[in-house]
Amino acid sequence: MQHHTTWPGRPRPAARGARRRTARWQDRHPRWMGWLATAAAVAATLIVAACGSSPPASGTTPSRGAAASGNVLKTTTINGASVLTNSRGFTLYSFDPDTSTRSNCNGQCAKFWPPVNGPVTGSGIMGTFATIKRSDGTTQATFGGHPLYTYIGDKSPGQAKGNGLNAAGGVWHEVTAAGTTAPATNTSAGGGGYGY
Repeated sequence: MQHHTTWPGRPRPAARGARRRTARWQDRHPRWMGWLATAAAVAATLIVAACGSSPPASGTTPSRGAAASGNVLKTTTINGASVLTNSRGFTLYSFDPDTSTRSNCNGQCAKFWPPVNGPVTGSGIMGTFATIKRSDGTTQATFGGHPLYTYIGDKSPGQAKGNGLNAAGGVWHEVTAAGTTAPATNTSAGGGGYGY
């Protein structure tokens, strides 16, 4: 009689080790699955937390404080004129070559003069708010027939460094609360280095 053993009466080591490995894996399996489930839950929690704390994406760089934000406009006095600002207090501008139905600031120009997304409102501001469709398909706010922009050269609320600049083929003006353009206080040509 032949047995599958190396020595008579002794089982083969490979078969004995295989059985032990299977037995050990079966013993450890519940602990392994518990650890894996815990790790997966922690990873999912971290991912959700990271996504929840991310700032919303926008078409402008958040570090450039002049980016248009919010849908409610305000007024403030700058250089003796009552001018429109976005909800963060950054001055709003109009561009001479624009019409009441068309923005002429696109591409590179719009990087330096971010359009204000519409529609917008303004508490206590007398004038007509409207919107136009831009060439890129986005909606831009207008006030008194002027498409509205901010300027990346304004680094903090209350600045009006773009007023009177001759850049991108036209002159830029603060928009007053009356819906007119403010007198130019900056008459530098080329936009202070932004004469693209």
